[in-house]
Amino acid sequence: MSWIVVVVLVVAGIIVGFINTLSGGGSIISLSLLIILGLPANIANGTNRISIFFQTFSSVGSFTRQKMFDSWKPFILAIPATIGAVIGASLAVDVDKNVIEIAMSIAMVVMVFFLFYKPDKWLKEKPDLLSKKTKWWQLIIFFLVGLYGGFIQVGVGYFMLMSLVLGVGYDLVKANAIKNLIVFFYAIFALLVFVIDGKIDYLYGLILSAGSIIGALLASYFAVKKGAGFIRAVIVASVILTILQVTGLVNFTELLKKII
Repeated sequence: MSWIVVVVLVVAGIIVGFINTLSGGGSIISLSLLIILGLPANIANGTNRISIFFQTFSSVGSFTRQKMFDSWKPFILAIPATIGAVIGASLAVDVDKNVIEIAMSIAMVVMVFFLFYKPDKWLKEKPDLLSKKTKWWQLIIFFLVGLYGGFIQVGVGYFMLMSLVLGVGYDLVKANAIKNLIVFFYAIFALLVFVIDGKIDYLYGLILSAGSIIGALLASYFAVKKGAGFIRAVIVASVILTILQVTGLVNFTELLKKII
């Protein structure tokens, strides 16, 4: 492996860790890069899970030190999400690139709608909804989000934030912290599925993770210090970049090829 590839993996990891911690969609960069480096789509999908595990582990540690978790509700929601993720990961071990791109396109359209339709709904906590006990329909929602996350991961942060803000009642800052907590829990089990199936390149995954840890720590710090407006700006930017890639208006895969 050349030093250029190592540098590109680390830099990509920093960017991906930052974007994923604050919003979602960063995995489009890491997946594209891993495929460019010669990994089949299913192995790239599995290898990317190493980075997801380490970046969420790092961000959860940072959010914990900043006292962002103050109830058991996130842990309850993590249970159906984890079950869904294990099922999704089991289905994903043989997924091809076309399926990934179709799923991303659907995720982007849904997320753009919710970002720009009454955007103030994303910035305020809903105490009445948040104070209620966890409902059965909330468990189903998080099972489905986990299913998607286990299957592909790309863009799951958008759905997780949407579910936590609009479905549970958290403000965007706290929802962002809890999103990372839930993804961390299910990432452990989703990663195990790919490990057992032998769909991981550990060298690429660990180098990518080195950068993603840095990105996650930076993002978790800025998330709390800068607040909801900053998080939403990052979400909008990452959604736009992802749409440009998925629609072919800008081909980031080709740009990465030129860099390498």
